[in-house]
Amino acid sequence: MKITFIGGGNMASALIAGLAGQLTAGANIHVVDPNPEQLARLADNFGVTTATQVDDKVGDSGVIVLAVKPQQMREVAAGLAPHLAGQPLLLSIAAGIRGVDLARWLGGYGAIVRTMPNTPALIGRGITGMVAMGGVTAAQKQAADDIMKAVGATVWLDDEALIDPVTAVSGSGPAYVFYFIEAMQQAAQELGLTEEQGKQLALATFAGASQLAAQSPDEVAVLRERVTSKGGTTYAALVSMEQSGVKQAIIEAVKAASARGRELGEQLGGDGA
Repeated sequence: MKITFIGGGNMASALIAGLAGQLTAGANIHVVDPNPEQLARLADNFGVTTATQVDDKVGDSGVIVLAVKPQQMREVAAGLAPHLAGQPLLLSIAAGIRGVDLARWLGGYGAIVRTMPNTPALIGRGITGMVAMGGVTAAQKQAADDIMKAVGATVWLDDEALIDPVTAVSGSGPAYVFYFIEAMQQAAQELGLTEEQGKQLALATFAGASQLAAQSPDEVAVLRERVTSKGGTTYAALVSMEQSGVKQAIIEAVKAASARGRELGEQLGGDGA
């Protein structure tokens, strides 16, 4: 499989690390990025070929991964359109760019899979929501799945509109977790523990609880109830959270993120963008 990455940033680097020598040889991966230093690092680490602008090698690829900032996508599409004669799969990991708009910028090109990975992909523990446009073949869909599974799990969607909720839950989700960890660490320090002790306790608790939830056959609510003895310390904490509206605030925050994703799609895909 020959793969071209347009953009060589963090997410692209994570994917390349998972792919090179695993799904395909590093020499079969081509990276286009304007940053020569980043290209040199990728070439040294993974044996990929590189270029600072779209070149003829792009047209030889079976898969082109679009890993640029959403604001750059329209310009990238204009430069990419002449290189699609071989009908490659386009795999977009740009937030907010709707498949219909990307297809329009490419003159009606339909072999597009839109994805939303998240930052734990950097350590091979990501999860990616994915949706295939109408021009994607079964083989191309499988190739897209293989590529994204190089950095974690995949979830396929039947409706592109669900990418915005995926963005809100898992794409933005690591930030929510980090925010909660920050709060636990601060509380630990205010209660007399050291900064390092608070960090160690909070991180281990999140990691352990997540693994328990993943491996247990019981629902998360059941696991929570088992830790919560009425009148005990956990009960006091959860009652305080309920009184402060923490759960509803989180739900509203995720909904706000989803709405913003939809707004970005409309803004970036509009004729005036």
